[in-house]
Amino acid sequence: MNMIEVMKVIILAIVEGITEWLPISSTGHMLLVDEFLKLNMSQDFKDMFFMVIQLGAIMAVVVIFWHKMFPFDLKKKPFVKKEIFFMWFKVVAACIPGGAAVFLLDDYVEAHLHVPMVIAAMLILYGVLFIIVENWNKGRVPKIHSLEDITYKTALMIGAFQVLSIVPGTSRSGTTIIGALILGVSRTAAAEFTFFLAVPAMIGMSAVKLIKFGFNFTSVEMMTLGLGMVVAFIVSVFVIKFLMQFIKKHDFKVFGWYRVILGIIVIAYFALNK
Repeated sequence: MNMIEVMKVIILAIVEGITEWLPISSTGHMLLVDEFLKLNMSQDFKDMFFMVIQLGAIMAVVVIFWHKMFPFDLKKKPFVKKEIFFMWFKVVAACIPGGAAVFLLDDYVEAHLHVPMVIAAMLILYGVLFIIVENWNKGRVPKIHSLEDITYKTALMIGAFQVLSIVPGTSRSGTTIIGALILGVSRTAAAEFTFFLAVPAMIGMSAVKLIKFGFNFTSVEMMTLGLGMVVAFIVSVFVIKFLMQFIKKHDFKVFGWYRVILGIIVIAYFALNK
């Protein structure tokens, strides 16, 4: 790898680390960045890279929320934290709709919808939805304040919203957060459940991409993937901590406006450069 390619990987990984947790679409942003900073790799590798690099971001969640995610405590009795086990069962239930959608539609979406105009349209559409939902949500008292209050029914409904994120530019965290807010979940609980849901969802989708691509990596491909995951992990640690502090005092409308503005800029740019 020459230094220019290394810088491209680092930039893509920084974009992933920032956008994976903010509700603005990580895959959409990376595809847009790749339009301008073409990574010198095969298309098959890039399709896999854009997904598997998210494992670095997932590890940041695991590290930060380990005390809430690991269901065992060997220093106390009982050793098993039942509430965490039950939460993981709810997460598994929420993963079912999204997993089915990826299995049935991923190849079609990858072949036909990974284009700038689709990404831009989804950025705008869900940006507007964020603004509408937050305005509607203003003054409402959340019915669900913590992860423990989320029922299996609510988890499954949030998972149904996640199906929408299969289209690039939509945002997995964005759809789950919008769905959770509509269902009466507080912003903090919605964000935390999104973090939980990301772990099995991203591991599963990354595994599918790796199996499709195969494991015969060249040394350059291994270096690219490893560097991307490490940088995405480091950036994600800071972004997650920022987001959890941000939503204590602010709503998500600023991300809605960002999406709308970026979507308009993307449409204008590609319309003028046909």
